[in-house]
Amino acid sequence: MASTATVSEPATTERALILRAQAGERGAARVLVETHQRAVAGLLQRLLRGSGLDALTEDLAQETFLRGFAALSRFDPDGPARLSTWLLTIATRLALQTIARRRLGTEPLDELAIASPGLPFDESPDRARIGACIERAVGALAPTHRAVFLLREYHGLEYAEIAQALAIDLGTVKSRLSRARAALKQALEEVRHG
Repeated sequence: MASTATVSEPATTERALILRAQAGERGAARVLVETHQRAVAGLLQRLLRGSGLDALTEDLAQETFLRGFAALSRFDPDGPARLSTWLLTIATRLALQTIARRRLGTEPLDELAIASPGLPFDESPDRARIGACIERAVGALAPTHRAVFLLREYHGLEYAEIAQALAIDLGTVKSRLSRARAALKQALEEVRHG
C-alpha cells in the first residue's frame, strides 16, 4: 500500500498546485512554471534551432506559459491530459505557427543535443560524426514531422497524447514518426557506409 501512495503523490501534489493556481495563487503558478519550464524550453529550442528563429525560444516559452495560465481555468486536473502534455501542446503549436508565418523550410538543427538528458555524451570522432548526421537528419525533417519525433523521442509522449496535442489522427502520428525514423535510419546507414 505504501508504494501506491508514493506513486500517486507527485500527481496529487501537481493536482493541488493546479487547483491553487486556478484559484489565483501566484506561488503555485510559479512552482508549476519552474517544474515545466525546462521541458517547454527544450522542446522549443529543438523545434526552432537552426531555423533562424533560435532567438525566439525564450519568448515563445514565456508565451506558452502566458497562454497556458490564461486558459488554466479550462484545464481539468482530473482529466485525461497531464499538465506537461497540455503545455507541450501549446509550445508545439506556437513553434509550428511561428515557423509557418516565417515561411521557413527545413533547415538543419545546428546544435541539437543528441545525448540523453543527464548522460555524458562520448565525444569520440565516430560518435561526433554520427551525432552530426542525426542533427542534420532531424533538422531536415519537415517541421510537422520534427514535432512528432521530438514529442515522442525526447519528451516521451504516447501516440494518443501527440495526436491530441497536434490535433491530428493517430495514424498520422504513426506515419510521421515512421517517416522521421526512416530518415534517421537512412542517414545513419550513410554514415556507416560513408
